[in-house]
Amino acid sequence: MKLYDYANSSAAYRVRIALNLKGIPYDRESVHLVKDGGQQHSSAYKDVNPQELVPTLSVDGRAIGQSLAIIEYLDETHPAPPLLPSDPAQRARVRQIAHTIACDIHPINNLRVRSYLRDVIKADQAQGEAWYAHWITLGFGALERSLSESKETGAFCHGDAPTLADICLVPQMANAYRFKVPVDAFPTLVRIDNAARALPAFAAAAPERQPDAA
Repeated sequence: MKLYDYANSSAAYRVRIALNLKGIPYDRESVHLVKDGGQQHSSAYKDVNPQELVPTLSVDGRAIGQSLAIIEYLDETHPAPPLLPSDPAQRARVRQIAHTIACDIHPINNLRVRSYLRDVIKADQAQGEAWYAHWITLGFGALERSLSESKETGAFCHGDAPTLADICLVPQMANAYRFKVPVDAFPTLVRIDNAARALPAFAAAAPERQPDAA
């Protein structure tokens, strides 16, 4: 397997965590999203992923994009340890948490959106930071209430073993810390993030541990 990766991409961070939890060896190729005008825009990488996004997982001659699709592929082809519960209702809960982050919070705060705000909309730094904090705070507020009020929340987002939900939460928490978004109002999220990051699979996937760390 080859992972087209970038240290500061939270979507790629998710896949690194999943690969580590599964104990799957892989080769890594850095696609720096800032250097050279963004290496994801090169013709060579467009041939790998026409969306010009990371991550992409290359396996058995197939290129798989989109972090959640990659993680579910890994879970189906390497089922231990499972990243989704076997029970359909519990599986839906884990996916709901993951999608809240990966579909609602992250996409409107990622690099290309922030670049558009800066370069086309002409938002200044303060406006860009307010935009970023607004969407994280809104999403985290809903997650905090959902997780804190559910008996299915354990040491992690769902029970006492990490799942797809935690794989999505930890990189988004890292983004909040990186952009200095206050998280004191979300004690359940902070607790789960701390528990997950203490695990070797999560620690090894952290942006600062990658060769192309900024």
